[in-house]
Amino acid sequence: MTAMKWFYSYFKKYQWRMIIGLVMVTITSVLAIVNPRITGFIVDDIIGDGSNIRLDLLPRFLLLMIGVTLLRAGLRFIFLWNFENCSQGLLYDMRDDVYRNLLAKDFAFYNSHRTGDLMSRQTGDMMAIRHFMSYVCYSTYECILLFSISLFMMFTVDWRIALAMLAVLPFTLINTIIQSKNVKPKFGNVRERFSSLNAFAQENISGNRVVKAFAKEGYEISKFDTENTEYRDSELAASKIWVRHVPIFELLANLLTFVLMLAGGLMVINGQMTLGNMAMINGYLWMLDAPLRMAGWLVNDWHRFTTSVEKIYATIEVEPEIKNPVTGSVDENMKKPEGSVEFKNVSYSIDGEQILKNINFKIEPGQKVGIIGATGAGKTSLINLMCRFYDVDSGEVLVGGRNVKDMDLRVLRQSIGMAMQDVFLFSDTIEGNIAYAKPDCPFERVEWAAKVADAHDFIMQMPEGYDTIVGERGVGLSGGQKQRISLARALLKEPSILVLDDTTSAVDMETESQIQDALARIENETVFIIAHRISSIKDADVIIVLSDGEIAEMGNHDELIQKKGYYYTVFMHQYGEHDAA
Repeated sequence: MTAMKWFYSYFKKYQWRMIIGLVMVTITSVLAIVNPRITGFIVDDIIGDGSNIRLDLLPRFLLLMIGVTLLRAGLRFIFLWNFENCSQGLLYDMRDDVYRNLLAKDFAFYNSHRTGDLMSRQTGDMMAIRHFMSYVCYSTYECILLFSISLFMMFTVDWRIALAMLAVLPFTLINTIIQSKNVKPKFGNVRERFSSLNAFAQENISGNRVVKAFAKEGYEISKFDTENTEYRDSELAASKIWVRHVPIFELLANLLTFVLMLAGGLMVINGQMTLGNMAMINGYLWMLDAPLRMAGWLVNDWHRFTTSVEKIYATIEVEPEIKNPVTGSVDENMKKPEGSVEFKNVSYSIDGEQILKNINFKIEPGQKVGIIGATGAGKTSLINLMCRFYDVDSGEVLVGGRNVKDMDLRVLRQSIGMAMQDVFLFSDTIEGNIAYAKPDCPFERVEWAAKVADAHDFIMQMPEGYDTIVGERGVGLSGGQKQRISLARALLKEPSILVLDDTTSAVDMETESQIQDALARIENETVFIIAHRISSIKDADVIIVLSDGEIAEMGNHDELIQKKGYYYTVFMHQYGEHDAA
């Protein structure tokens, strides 16, 4: 499918309404010939040479002109509203589908696309499409129609003047083709620079606390100025094209007036044309003049539209690497898995770099699993594969005895609750953030989850309690508070598997101990705890030690202490020889 075919898939829903609108444009354009015709009749037959003015007919024709003008205005109002309504409907459908498409993308897609760039697809590019639907589409048709009708009517009045007017058409076409050819790549660059500027601004607004913490306002302003300059220059480069060509259209339009005044005036003086016919042709000239003046602008708007369609389509046509299975039993796919997890000879790499190598382990439902290792050892990658955010290079990941590749993604991920170290909270109430997975659950369950996560007390101390609005990403909360709300959110989901990725790294030892005690009382949930603190995982049923993407050690706390390997070294570093004894 091409970008324009994709656009047409939305356009066809509104094509009959658009056709009806274009029929009304046609009627309005045809009615435009009436007033010049009446003007010519008034000059020649009512006023004449001034010796026998027929005042009895003048009011009737003036009323007819007013009536035609009002009718055209009424029709214009209706078709303008129709085109605007169609454009907003198409934009709603398209924006909704693009948003759904973006949510369906996998992690690999978001790793290679900036948020600001994606936002510009949903804003600036969408508005260019709306402008085409509501204005450019009918204006282009109207201009072609007015040009053709007015030229035809000129031929019915005087073919010599009409031929003189027609002489500008080749120059108009040549100018249009040259402008169109030159401006297309410029608008592509404009959209690229706008996306880059938008992405840069979005990142800096989101990261403004880091900017202030490092006192880098001046540095970021300098970088923004560079982005802004590049965007300005791209706009100017595109503008230079139409700045060169639009005056040519204006010149050709004015040239028509000059030709009419010169040739028509001489013909009237020589008795080859009546003054009324010249007045009539002058009226048609105004109809001919408008399309010429608008041609340059419409060419620009057309290329803005096509560039925006191509940009949006280039984003959504990217197929996610992670897809739902197309085979297997639907009933089995939709069944919530139990909490067992097994890795069979799993290897995984990113861009050729080996992250995990030959990973093998099996966890039974309800077991508590600790995962420890140096930074970059592959701890989070292990969890990402379990949730099928990425696919393995080789081997199998089984959840509930089923290969994750054969499971419905929604069912798989609904069965796993995650509380990550990098907490993302929405701009919503605390209750809304905790109840994100179950927005309709009773408040008592929200409160229960908060108490288990040791978040209830600090929440109740806030101005509105659970109804307190937290800022985007949890602005206004400490790191520990955000982690506890994230933990409460994961607990409320009541998953088969609970994943805590360094969730207690920002809380004190006493709070961590209380959370660990509460987690120990949770039954029927398999818990994976990724941590750097031995205290977070020492009571786990199974502890997996990762080193350079491989399982270096595995066992419970006592077994690993006896092995005197990496785990023992970390334990000694954190607790000392006295506790080891």
